[in-house]
Amino acid sequence: MPSTYNPLLVVISLMVATLASYTALDLASRISLLKPSASRHAWLAGGAAAMGVGIWSMHFIGMLAFSLPIPLGYDPAITGCSLLIAIFVSWFALNAVTRARLGSREIAAGGVLMGLGIACMHYTGMAALRMHPGIDYDPALFTASIAIAIGASTAALWIAHTLSHVGQRHVISKRAGAALVMGIAITGMHYTGMAAADFVPGSVCGAANGVDARWLATSITLFTFAILIVTLMLSRFDVRTALLTGSVTQLNDQIVRMAHHDALTDLPNRRALVQRIETVIDSAKRAEQSFAILFMDIDGFKTINDSLGHSAGDEVLQAFSRRLQQCVREGDTVARLGGDEFVILMENLVSPDDAQDAAQIILDRMGRGHWSDEQPIQAVPSVGIALFPRDGETADALLKNADAAMYEAKRAGRATWRFFEASMHGAALRTLHIQNALRVALHEEGFSLRFQPKYCGSTNELVGAEALIRLDHPELGMLAPAEFIPTAERSGQIVQIGQWVMRETCRQIRRWQTAGLPAVKVAVNLSPRQIAQADLVDTMIRIVRSEQVSCDQIIFEITEAVAMQDAPKTAEMIQAFQHAGFEIAIDDFGTGYSSLAYLERFRVKQLKIDRFFTHGLDAQGHESRAIVSAIIALAHSLDMEVVAEGVETPSQLSELRVMACDQIQGYLLGKPLTAEAFAVLLEQHRVRESIDAKPCPRPAA
Repeated sequence: MPSTYNPLLVVISLMVATLASYTALDLASRISLLKPSASRHAWLAGGAAAMGVGIWSMHFIGMLAFSLPIPLGYDPAITGCSLLIAIFVSWFALNAVTRARLGSREIAAGGVLMGLGIACMHYTGMAALRMHPGIDYDPALFTASIAIAIGASTAALWIAHTLSHVGQRHVISKRAGAALVMGIAITGMHYTGMAAADFVPGSVCGAANGVDARWLATSITLFTFAILIVTLMLSRFDVRTALLTGSVTQLNDQIVRMAHHDALTDLPNRRALVQRIETVIDSAKRAEQSFAILFMDIDGFKTINDSLGHSAGDEVLQAFSRRLQQCVREGDTVARLGGDEFVILMENLVSPDDAQDAAQIILDRMGRGHWSDEQPIQAVPSVGIALFPRDGETADALLKNADAAMYEAKRAGRATWRFFEASMHGAALRTLHIQNALRVALHEEGFSLRFQPKYCGSTNELVGAEALIRLDHPELGMLAPAEFIPTAERSGQIVQIGQWVMRETCRQIRRWQTAGLPAVKVAVNLSPRQIAQADLVDTMIRIVRSEQVSCDQIIFEITEAVAMQDAPKTAEMIQAFQHAGFEIAIDDFGTGYSSLAYLERFRVKQLKIDRFFTHGLDAQGHESRAIVSAIIALAHSLDMEVVAEGVETPSQLSELRVMACDQIQGYLLGKPLTAEAFAVLLEQHRVRESIDAKPCPRPAA
């Protein structure tokens, strides 16, 4: 029996198939964003219904486009069954492509089942004609239609799964192109199946009901387009809402993380640590267990930061945090409080020895370990340990006491550990008072200078002085440098204090000159933090010029240990000072490296023998005399002067004179004096007009 097709309805069926395919791809993307929940099941069911209606409508419109010389109609029950098959196939497809993992085997198996389902829907729809006699199908075309259905289904599953992620670029255009390909494949399957049908002449449609096919096709088309478009609109709106909600949630999570984690090292910050300690305190009380707080900061970090810059300091902090996490047990909490301060929370201690062992492991590995972070600087901390409940029952008390123990470790020589002891409270409190006193003194002129005389070793003639700073506090009293300089060094205030000492020394020299007193060289100590300043030489030159003092009246003293920390850089700095007219002395010589190679490169004006060796002239006798004699001989061979400090007994003075020591400094000959008292001393000794004009004669050895 000959058959014909309505071209318009054929085109409409292709459009419906394409729109249904695009809707399926969009729904797959939407559902893949959802976690297993009632909302996901609802979208899966609604999407399957919309997609199933779309596929079925394409099939039904394609059937309506088909006409025979006899009236045609469709059995409602069988047609409804084909619709249910389409919806079930759509549910299966959406559920398959929105899985987190979909391998090639799963896609192939799903394509076969989905293709068979679509073929079943098609041929069930054909059966709704209820032809008498029945429809004959060409075996080759029948098989081809099923093969096309399976191939199209497999391709559709792969495409839908590939395009289910909304984060892709040009995803809408990709889906549109894929939907067109899928629509052509689905339509091709349908019309291949129709071509396979052979209607015997004289056949009668048992479901013919006289309904106008064009009216029915128009109604179904409009209804289908409405369902698919509304579904797309809801999907798009819901996706944007979900993405916005997800972005807000992600932003909120980031804000919460930022509030509890350090931005530089990504370690828990102070807030997170305190919360964790409070939680551990509660559980430790119930279980009657102990835990430890290890408080630490990096020795010499401020020098690294000042000399190499903040970016290098940040790299050191990041490397230190990574290394620290490799030194602790699994389950221990490592946190950064700020700056170079880090804390380790060690839970479930069996004994205090566990905390002690952990601290020693950290020190050993930080000092000698070979790390993979390519950070050349060894960052070694000082560690303070506080135990719960012995040293406190609150997070604040434990942190405060561990901090006090850490400062005690620094006072003990750094790169070591100390347990908290009750006596440390007094030391920590005094340190805090000193820090406050330093801040006040810098702004309210609380500092003062003392000048300790230096005498010629052979003639007892006054040849110079060393400027020594004092801190006069109304509550703490008169503080010596040894008590407040380490605190100033740690806090960084030593840079401002050093500049004040230099400026005040220059002013005092100018006052003596204005009073008609002879010129005298004054030694000024430079701290490690000052030496780390890149502009130190320029700053000192600027100060002497502003105070109208000659550079050759200042001699800077640098301790041997500090000078050798970065010997090449120290040599450059000494040369810059000497080029400007200043002189340099190496202080505490013999207690540090005593490197002859760099001593020759430094070419300083003076070597100052440490008071340890001076005192040893009485206590150790022959051994100390041999050492001091060797230092003096070495200095003279390099054309350097030797100053012995800490001379307190006549026997020490006698020995030094025998060994031809150039200058003597100590309480035996003169204690530190105020500027006024030193002026009187200058007048009494009538120092020559210029030290350089007539050098102190070197006694015969």
